[in-house]
Amino acid sequence: MQVCLLIDRFPSTPIAKHVATQITRSGTSPFANYGEAQGAESRQDFVHKLRVCLKELRETQAWLKFVQRMNLCPDDVVAVREECNELVAIVVASVRTASGKCKMSNVQ
Repeated sequence: MQVCLLIDRFPSTPIAKHVATQITRSGTSPFANYGEAQGAESRQDFVHKLRVCLKELRETQAWLKFVQRMNLCPDDVVAVREECNELVAIVVASVRTASGKCKMSNVQ
């Protein structure tokens, strides 16, 4: 993810270090949670784990917006925000698809 490369270029100020730590956590968490989703024990478990991914991606979106508004990094944050937005869209679509299948399987 581009977000990992971005945070390595943050300045050494206290606020930048704090934000870098937060983004490191929320920005890398979806990777691990998606791995867990792939090993889900049921479709409901799969949807739950995808929703955790989505939650972390949305937190990352918020932090990236903060970085851009505070001008914490001289590099262009737009590309990183776009990547995060694309990942959110992908996970949202996956949750909708999997949730729809859950509802259909509960009806049958």
